[in-house]
Amino acid sequence: MNMNVPKKMFLTKGAGIHKDRLASFELALRDAGIEKCNLVSVSSILPPNCKIISKEEGLKLLYPGQITFCVFARNETSEPNRLISAAIGVAVPKDTSIYGYLSEHHSFGEVAKKAGEYAEDLAATMLATTLGIEFDPNQAWDERKQIYRASGHIFRTTHISQSAEGNKDGLWTTVFAAAVFLE
Repeated sequence: MNMNVPKKMFLTKGAGIHKDRLASFELALRDAGIEKCNLVSVSSILPPNCKIISKEEGLKLLYPGQITFCVFARNETSEPNRLISAAIGVAVPKDTSIYGYLSEHHSFGEVAKKAGEYAEDLAATMLATTLGIEFDPNQAWDERKQIYRASGHIFRTTHISQSAEGNKDGLWTTVFAAAVFLE
C-alpha cells in the first residue's frame, strides 16, 4: 500500500506589503521562503513519526513547482494601522508513533505572541481530548499546559506566528504562517 505520509515538517512565517492584494500574498510567501511551491492546504494532523526540522533544512528540500502540502494561516488588510496576525500551533505526543495536532489561527487586533499562544493552546487541547487527558477548559493556558505536560502524554507544544499593522498608506498587508510537510 502506497501511503503518502509526510516524514518531515518545518515551520515558517512571512509578511508582505503591496498595492495589489495577490502581490502582497506573494511577498509574504517570499518572506516565508516558500513562494516557489504550489501550496495545498490540508487539515490539522501531525503524522506519526514526523520529524520537525529547521526552516533552513526544510527550504533546501523544496523544488520550484513542487506540490507542497501544508497547514497555513493567512490574514490580510488594506486598512491603515489595523493589527492582523496569523499563527500555527503544534502539539506533539510523547509517543511519536501516534499522531499529533496542528492548528491554524488568524485574527485581528492580536499581537503575534497572543495569536501564537492561542494556536498552540488549540492544538494542545485537540491532542489532549484525543488522548483522554482530563482538564478544565476554563483554566488559563499556562495552567493547562502544565497539566498536559504532567500527564506524560504530550511531549511538546510550540507555535509560529506573524503579525503586522496595516500599511499606513492603505497598501495591502498580508501575514502568513505555515507548517510545511515534506516526504
